Amino acid sequence: MIQNAVSAKLTELTTEQLRDLVVKGMQEKKGQDIVVMDLRHVKNAITDFFVICSGNSDTQIDAIAGSIEEEILKVSRVFPMNREGKLNREWILLDYVDVVVHVFKKERRAFYDLEQLWGDAEMTWVDNETDVFIQR
Repeated sequence: MIQNAVSAKLTELTTEQLRDLVVKGMQEKKGQDIVVMDLRHVKNAITDFFVICSGNSDTQIDAIAGSIEEEILKVSRVFPMNREGKLNREWILLDYVDVVVHVFKKERRAFYDLEQLWGDAEMTWVDNETDVFIQR
C-alpha cells in the first residue's frame, strides 16, 4: 500500500519549480504585489523561499490560496505540510517546507511587513502585466 502512495506522485518538484507554481497560482487569481524572497543565503532562515502576495478581500485571498494548491497538485501530488489562517482569511500561510507562501489582505501585509523583517533576503518582484521578474 505504501508503494502505491509513493508511485502516485506525478512529478518530483525542485524548489524552484515549486516556487514558480506558487507564483502562477497567485497570478491566476490576480494576486497583487507578488514578491519572491530568496532566503537560501540568509543565516538561520527557516525555508528557502517566501512567496508573498496581497488580495483585496477575504474571498480573494482564499481563492488565491486554493489556486496555489491546485496548480501544485496538477503537476505533483504535493500538499502543504501545514495551512494556517483559512478560517479568518486575513493571512493565509501554506507551508511547503522549502517554500512558504503568505497570502495577505493588504492591510495585514503592511502591518507585518515581512519584506522589511527579512530584509537580508534577495527579493524579486513579479510584474503581473509582463510576467517579468524584477530583482532588487
